[in-house]
Amino acid sequence: MSSRRSNAALKRSAPIFAALGDATRLHVVSRLSSEGPLSITQLTEGSEVTRQAVTKHLGVLASAGVVHDFRQGRERVWELKTQQLAAARRALDAISKGWGEALLRLKDIVES
Repeated sequence: MSSRRSNAALKRSAPIFAALGDATRLHVVSRLSSEGPLSITQLTEGSEVTRQAVTKHLGVLASAGVVHDFRQGRERVWELKTQQLAAARRALDAISKGWGEALLRLKDIVES
């Protein structure tokens, strides 16, 4: 991946990383990932986090393109947008690859 394309991918992924930088939002994403689509009621069951707080966190995640909602009866159900997470993962893979290459260059310099 060229440096310019890599930088563009990182820029597009920045809102996702910012949204995932909060422990509560990361927990919500983890639950949606492992349990599938959930309502706010289900997301707050057994938690000390209020429905209002979860709603605000879901709004941040939705703005970053990580989740979306749909109506199911009288409730809104939230699910992950896996394509956004996959794009962020590719950006992290590019960073990782760059670090791997930099470490190999450093190793070559140190050993020569």
